[in-house]
Amino acid sequence: MSTLAFPLAARGRPMKTLSHPRGVSIPGGTTKRETAAPGRWYHGGVLSCVTLLPMIVLISSCGSKVDSPPRGATDPHLATNGTVEVTARLLEIPEGAIFKRDLYDYATALKYQVLKVQRGEIKTKIIYVGHYNPWKPRSEAADRRVQKIGGDLRRFQAGQVHHLALELPIEDFFMGGIVNKYFGQSTDPIYWAIWTNLEGQ
Repeated sequence: MSTLAFPLAARGRPMKTLSHPRGVSIPGGTTKRETAAPGRWYHGGVLSCVTLLPMIVLISSCGSKVDSPPRGATDPHLATNGTVEVTARLLEIPEGAIFKRDLYDYATALKYQVLKVQRGEIKTKIIYVGHYNPWKPRSEAADRRVQKIGGDLRRFQAGQVHHLALELPIEDFFMGGIVNKYFGQSTDPIYWAIWTNLEGQ
């Protein structure tokens, strides 16, 4: 039986040899392409990329974990909170309506155009919705004072479409300061936002 030699010797150490079942002697640890058998898994002691790639993809797919709900699934918080559920477009954010102040908790009224009513009754196409501490992501807005609010919206931006679970009027659910840039322009009641998701994520 012939041997396959790999250059394992360094600084005077003896070179080790490995048995080669095909009877091919390859000096210096290299493999001649014409002597390699078809379909071999290695060339010169290294796994081929063609063999490794499917294995890596298979291992990665087996180890992956899907935490997000199936696409198109409805957040149960939207269907079970509040008496009104709508999909609406945030029309604008008035100057000074949203600001960060750690020692001051407030709600700000924002103007929406109603696109769809899932639950409850909405009599107008334009509604005003109060959001608690709007400078925070909705998932971090709840605190000791206001506990039952949330959602996946991270930042308010004009033009966004929101899926909202609402109550009415805001005064029955929040007794703190309300920033209402529409005071004097509209006498419509202000809804209280319990859950706010960004539509289309």
